[in-house]
Amino acid sequence: QVQLIQSGGGLASPGGTLTLSCAASDTAIIYTTAWFRQAPGKEREFLAGIRADRWSGVTTFYADSVKGRFTLSRDDAKNTIYLQMNSLKPEDTAVYYCATEVGGRPIQAITTHGDYDYWGPGTQVTVSS
Repeated sequence: QVQLIQSGGGLASPGGTLTLSCAASDTAIIYTTAWFRQAPGKEREFLAGIRADRWSGVTTFYADSVKGRFTLSRDDAKNTIYLQMNSLKPEDTAVYYCATEVGGRPIQAITTHGDYDYWGPGTQVTVSS
């Protein structure tokens, strides 16, 4: 059983920065980990995913809506994935979730919430002046 523990989030001003963390139990970090968000009344939206393996190294994939503003990174020693969110906008307000997929499929092919096997509890991000 993979457990994902989220931290970070909160309130930011437009144009500000927040960093979210997703700590995985055991070696779950070896699988693909992605970030989604869900705003009230909207479907859960894929944002970005990251994966590392011995053949391809570290691979990342970003949704167009956040490309250039959000950046993924990982700390293998801490089994933790980070999502740094820059240039925040009010429309970035949502509950943010990290999720893990254990099947090893390419990140570009797993961009819906049904593709993922384990989920963090979610953390609120509010962007407002």
